[in-house]
Amino acid sequence: MSGIQLKNGLEIPENQLEWSYSRSSGPGGQNVNKVNTKATLRWVPPDNFLPPAAWKRFLRKANRFLTTEGDLVIQSQEHRDRAQNVEACRTKLRQMLLAALITPKKRIATKPSKASKERRLTEKRRTADKKNGRRISD
Repeated sequence: MSGIQLKNGLEIPENQLEWSYSRSSGPGGQNVNKVNTKATLRWVPPDNFLPPAAWKRFLRKANRFLTTEGDLVIQSQEHRDRAQNVEACRTKLRQMLLAALITPKKRIATKPSKASKERRLTEKRRTADKKNGRRISD
């Protein structure tokens, strides 16, 4: 198996990925008690793997997968087959890294138009008049 391919020539080599397997909970019948199908991926990200801004975004999104030592741990036990769980772990890691590489658009502040302000105020007056009409006058 080769490493995990990202865009811009970035790649995680296979020798950086550490795999372990254990018994999975969930579906599988009698097989679930005797076969190690749950896959756990451990990856120690190297320094300067991503640009600084992308690394910040990655840390923010992947926070729940990080250990105190800085290792990234992803588990999968969705499938009854070990190979499918391994692929699910690889896909999760790849998606997290690709999401971090996308620079979010800057929000451009806009003001409400004069017509929309007027519509809002007209509707407010109409609602207030309706409620005042329901009042019991003394």
